[in-house]
Amino acid sequence: MIADLWFYALAVPAVLLAGVSKGGFGSGLVVLAVPLMSLVVPPPQAAAIMLPILVVMDLTAFWTYRKSFDRGHLKAILPAAAIGVGLGWATFGLLDASAVRLLVGVLALVFPLAYWLDWKPPRVVGPPKLWGGLWGAVSGFTSFVAHAGGPPILVYLLPQQLEKRLFVGTLIVFFMIVNALKLVPYGQLGQFHVGNLLTSAVLLPLAPLGIWLGLWMQNRIPDRAFYGVCYTFLFLTGLKLCWDGVAGMV
Repeated sequence: MIADLWFYALAVPAVLLAGVSKGGFGSGLVVLAVPLMSLVVPPPQAAAIMLPILVVMDLTAFWTYRKSFDRGHLKAILPAAAIGVGLGWATFGLLDASAVRLLVGVLALVFPLAYWLDWKPPRVVGPPKLWGGLWGAVSGFTSFVAHAGGPPILVYLLPQQLEKRLFVGTLIVFFMIVNALKLVPYGQLGQFHVGNLLTSAVLLPLAPLGIWLGLWMQNRIPDRAFYGVCYTFLFLTGLKLCWDGVAGMV
């Protein structure tokens, strides 16, 4: 089990923010957790620690949104997401720790920039398989590498202009299935060793707490204010990870 206090100083707020985002704001800030933890531990280890916590979050949130999700859109994105997870599994270990840290850092920079620049993906009516498949695959891959599948799938879902509860519920069901698909590959790759699982267990009580806070905050705090602060932290974390990644590769 990790005993570094700096790790928990970063991991506790990261897990809470991930739960708040998943429970009330559409999962977008789950991407924050791995970059923050990666300031102290290698990104693959951070991802392994987070996965059991995310599974518990998914199951907790699903109970609330079990009747509020769009089956048509899920049919368009889930098969391709499974392919993306398989690609992440197949390429795991091909990059060294510095390269993975750089990749996670770049992802952490791209998403806040897209948010601040108010980039709007093109409007696509209905659940087209090609468009949904493209972003579903990207989401599955980035989810496997760093649990950063939220922003890519938002490129597909946001233009659909779903009602807020239906939108959040569709994301909850999507990631509940994607995260379940990741369990076997992570186990086969040796990511679920005792130390990682014990660390996950220590952080696990924060999962339902974060979901509850997200549900409570959903109609009390404007989305833009919540994401504005969080994406600032994500951007600064991305800068640090990119610096460390490049320095380790030189």
